[in-house]
Amino acid sequence: MDLFGETSDWEAKLKPILKKYKGKKHPLEYHNTYQLLVMVVLSAQDSDANINKIAPALFEKFPTLKTFSKADVEDFIPYISKVRNYPTKANWLLEIAKIIKNDEDIPLTMQGLTALKGIGRKSANVILRETGQPAEGIIADLHVIRVAPRIGIIKESKDGNKVEKDLMQVLPKSIWSEIGMAISFLGREICRPKPKCEECLLADICHYYLTEVI
Repeated sequence: MDLFGETSDWEAKLKPILKKYKGKKHPLEYHNTYQLLVMVVLSAQDSDANINKIAPALFEKFPTLKTFSKADVEDFIPYISKVRNYPTKANWLLEIAKIIKNDEDIPLTMQGLTALKGIGRKSANVILRETGQPAEGIIADLHVIRVAPRIGIIKESKDGNKVEKDLMQVLPKSIWSEIGMAISFLGREICRPKPKCEECLLADICHYYLTEVI
């Protein structure tokens, strides 16, 4: 077996998870692009479940970017006080709202999104994927950072940007849009910190399974 992308046909090897998870919505329970943008910023270093819990009251109070842009930080903070690092995130989001103002003006390019406070490449890739835009990179969340090296696609790194860059060098652009989220879902459901290898669709090509388990 070729490891770490060397002459490997990863598109074919990863087909089982691409097929299983293709088009599956991100676990953040958003209803439009504005909500997705806000929730992605809030979810950094926090759980999707926690953000889903606080979202309904937040969006009832601030249903659009325009309503948001007229708020003071004191109006906003009570709705996100249970979110990790909420004071910084509040300032980021209020700045974003004041810059963009209207929901329909949310940028949907990597350059436009990463120019906004609190949005790095990972967050931008999520927004581009969920809004059906052409992929400009690969989602590299904490699950992808753990799982992609375990499978043997790339070498291990704790740096999400390096993981994304390494994946982009190995995987064809035709699967960039879906593969990050597919690996992420695999990591959430099967390839946990303690993996359930016997349930995994990729066991027969997985470096970890073939070298550590059997």
